Parts: sequence; C-alpha cells; structure tokens
Amino acid sequence: MSSFATGITVLTAAGDHGHGMTANAFSSVSLEPPMVLCCIARTAQMHEAILRTRHFGVSVLSAEQEDLARYFASKGRPRGQAQFDQVDWFPARHSGAPLLSGSLAWLECELAGVYHGGDHSIFVGTVLDAARREGEALLFFAGGFHQGMPSSRSA
Repeated sequence: MSSFATGITVLTAAGDHGHGMTANAFSSVSLEPPMVLCCIARTAQMHEAILRTRHFGVSVLSAEQEDLARYFASKGRPRGQAQFDQVDWFPARHSGAPLLSGSLAWLECELAGVYHGGDHSIFVGTVLDAARREGEALLFFAGGFHQGMPSSRSA
C-alpha cells in the first residue's frame, strides 16, 4: 500500500477524554447525503473516543502542517484534552470536536455506522458541517510526507 499516495487527516473527538490521531485511511462515501469514512485500529484510543461521543472531527492537513501530522502520530504527546493545549484549534459547531486551524478542509461528522474490517473498524459518518480553504495538500507516499497538488475550488 506504500505505492498509493493519500492525503493526511487528523481525526478528533471531544469530551472529557478528547483525543486526536493522524490518519490517512479516510475517504468520501456519498454526496447525498454527504458521508465519509475512516478506518481505525480497534486498539487505538480514537476507536473508543468515537464510540463514546458518536461524533468525530476531520482536519485535512495542508502542506505546512507536517509537524501536526507527526505530533498526533506521536505516542509521547499528552493524553486527553491536554494534547490540544499545544496546537491552534477551534471547536466544531455541533459536537465541539477540535478542528485544527490552518488545515485545507474541516468536517464535523455524526457516526452513522461501524463495520468490522479485520483488526480495524470502519467508521462511517454523516457530515454535519464542512469548510475549506485554498492551499497545497500534505500527502503520504512511500513511507514519507510530501507536498501535494494545490486544492482548487473548481474541483
């Protein structure tokens, strides 16, 4: 799978045990209604955070946010809501899930379904709110981060 270039997101959940995690297993599912999916290891803290809150935020990272991708992939960062103390973020309108400032796009999702996928769960979410801005994407390919194509409003 290292030959397949993907965008990089940070998935987040709010609440007393708020959590964030870098993820590239993310995709659009449906335009009507707008739905997305993300795949998360059943052993990951994010797995329980989404099941508990029934909502998740998605920040699609820009080329300038490699440091955030590495931070939310690090096991050494603080746990719970404290992990957001060191980053610039704002709360999603409906759930309060942290969304990262400076990202290319933001989505706030309500959990619509959970499906078994080997050692992962496939979380499908209905998009409650979304926004985007112009910029270049952060990509993951062949085991490393790369700057990608510019985003376009006409796409």
